[in-house]
Amino acid sequence: MADNKKNWFIRHKILTGILVLVVLGVVVSAAGGGTDTSTNQANNGGSAETASNDSDAKTAKVGEAVRDGKFEFVVQGVECGKKEVVSPETDALRKTAQGEYCLMTLSVKNIGNEQQYFSESDQKLLNAEGQQFSPDSTATLYNSNNSDVFLAQINPGNSVQGVLVFDVPAGAKITAAQMHDSAFSGGVKINL
Repeated sequence: MADNKKNWFIRHKILTGILVLVVLGVVVSAAGGGTDTSTNQANNGGSAETASNDSDAKTAKVGEAVRDGKFEFVVQGVECGKKEVVSPETDALRKTAQGEYCLMTLSVKNIGNEQQYFSESDQKLLNAEGQQFSPDSTATLYNSNNSDVFLAQINPGNSVQGVLVFDVPAGAKITAAQMHDSAFSGGVKINL
């Protein structure tokens, strides 16, 4: 009789493990599902091209609208070489770069049907060697009145604008930006 209880317990562990894997798969696909990674070529009469991680995939340029999931991004430019950022409201709020700061000016529009949070930490800058750099959240807050792009909740049809601040090694050659709808999306690349 003890063997039957032990066998049931073993089967239960296996079934529980399978169920956990299925649930994780559903959660991951739901979080990353529906990620429309297309590039809206404004200079191409509004035609869309699909962006992917393939080396032959087309990428956008500065000033062009790109889409990933429920967001449409326009990067207006990236300026590097700043050593420090200071809050415009008080000189007491300042931050010095470990290397140098690169400031990315952008707008983000919700093209979906429900509100969505924009997370600055999901956005990346890439250098010529393919290294990825995440924004410095504190420097982004101190740089200017960037409350619009710091963990912004954006309703459908609305957009926010602001500046993300990245701390990169001094003299780094930044070649691209990678914009993401969420941490689970494929992202779209913008050549700088």
